[in-house]
Amino acid sequence: MIRRDDLAVAVAATVASVLALAWFAAHHELLLYGDAVAHLHIARRIFDTDSPALSNLGSVWLPLPHLLLMPFVMVTALWHSGLAGAPPSMLSYIAAVVAMFRLAKRWLPSRWATLAAFAFAINPGLLYMQTTAMTEPLFLALFLWALVFTAECLHAIDAGELHRAARPLLLAGILLMCAVLSRYDGWVLTALVGILLLSRVRKVVAGPVRFRLAAVAFTVLVITAPLAWLWFNARYFHDPLDFLRGPYSARAIEARTATPGHAPHPGYHRPWIALRYYLRAATLGAVPGVAGNLVLLAMAFAGTVVVLRKAMLQGIALLLWFPLAFYTYSVAYGSVPIFMPIWPPNSYYNTRYGMELLPALSLFAVATVYALARWLRHDKFWLGAGYAVALANALSLALATPLVLQEAKANSATRIPFERAIAEVIQPIRPDQKLLMYASAYAGALQDAGRPLRETVQESDYYAWPVALQDPAGQADYVLAVDGDPVAAAVAAHPQRLLAVATITCQGQPRAILYRSTKSAAP
Repeated sequence: MIRRDDLAVAVAATVASVLALAWFAAHHELLLYGDAVAHLHIARRIFDTDSPALSNLGSVWLPLPHLLLMPFVMVTALWHSGLAGAPPSMLSYIAAVVAMFRLAKRWLPSRWATLAAFAFAINPGLLYMQTTAMTEPLFLALFLWALVFTAECLHAIDAGELHRAARPLLLAGILLMCAVLSRYDGWVLTALVGILLLSRVRKVVAGPVRFRLAAVAFTVLVITAPLAWLWFNARYFHDPLDFLRGPYSARAIEARTATPGHAPHPGYHRPWIALRYYLRAATLGAVPGVAGNLVLLAMAFAGTVVVLRKAMLQGIALLLWFPLAFYTYSVAYGSVPIFMPIWPPNSYYNTRYGMELLPALSLFAVATVYALARWLRHDKFWLGAGYAVALANALSLALATPLVLQEAKANSATRIPFERAIAEVIQPIRPDQKLLMYASAYAGALQDAGRPLRETVQESDYYAWPVALQDPAGQADYVLAVDGDPVAAAVAAHPQRLLAVATITCQGQPRAILYRSTKSAAP
């Protein structure tokens, strides 16, 4: 049943979402993240290759985001422009804002819960991310709604109304299954929610049949999801843990890029440093300046105490902080560094992970203001002040450029011109002529050129790819070799009948050479 206040929040979030899309699309910023381009590429290659198969999902990134993108990347114009990434993320953003409102109402009056949802919704970084193919908005929606339904289930159990607990328990299971298939944070979230529910459900084993069936379904869903991914890795990549230790895993990338004898990054095996980096990324994405960061953290921690003193759904409140523990561990021991320009190594990397702490920061900071307003007995004044500060803060972040957008711009500064240069060179190639290239690394070039993947020979073509690397000129009409990639190695080993027709150089990027097979007629 749709509630009137939920609907009002959803309508407001929809307006904000559409306006943000219009702004960032007009400024050509939907494809700044290389990962956004890669997500669209993975979704496209499921069906648009000479070897269409689910195995083209790959072994590292989880499958659900790409399956959700697939209907939109089928439209070449949406894929070419990057707009294909927007619908799933926009719907996730709207759902996350409504869930934030529903969750906040568990501890705050409705108008104060609206303020918490407002502060969350107008974060410029989140508004930007929800226009892209990145997975953060989807996970936030699944995370918050899973907590909403878990809270409803626990409330019904505590009230002795087990017949009302079955539906939210089942819905929580479905959402957690989706979270497990979206991001690896979802695996930890699911385990924590499962432990929390188990501590209550085991006391009511003799409940109604409907409730017991929901409990069984919940268990099956949350266990089946990770097992399915392990099976997928074993079936297609011959190692159930390929996502963890395979050649494209975070661990393998860290090993390839690390300088021998030096720590890969400042937080490596140093949890305290990892904690500082994650907290700073989270707070810099929420408020500007060092002083603002410290004030926000103090308010959030104080608000957590305010909420915990209410002695209801305390486990749910604490779960809002779970990203802090997850990412502190991941940075220290999971080969997932976070870089910011203010601290060594003074660059940008993975700052978007701090966004998962935005619900906790928003809700608990508002809880502190609410407690202060009740103590001073000036409810309306402090509520109005809260809206004014939240709006001023969002405008300040937007004018200074949100942290996640700063990262996207910095890391795309040389990649995008390079991909556009490649696109210009390969665009004249006729559709009936095959292009051999390592597509995953430079998917943006194919996207810019609007060239379907099936017109290329690339690494997703499991049968054609190894054969083409042994005979580039015989298996393709054109060959794009980028220094250091497998195609360049194949050209060096088998240069026969290949004529260089274009060389692409771009500052900060490797050299690319386009070859024409002498068996092919000139375009």
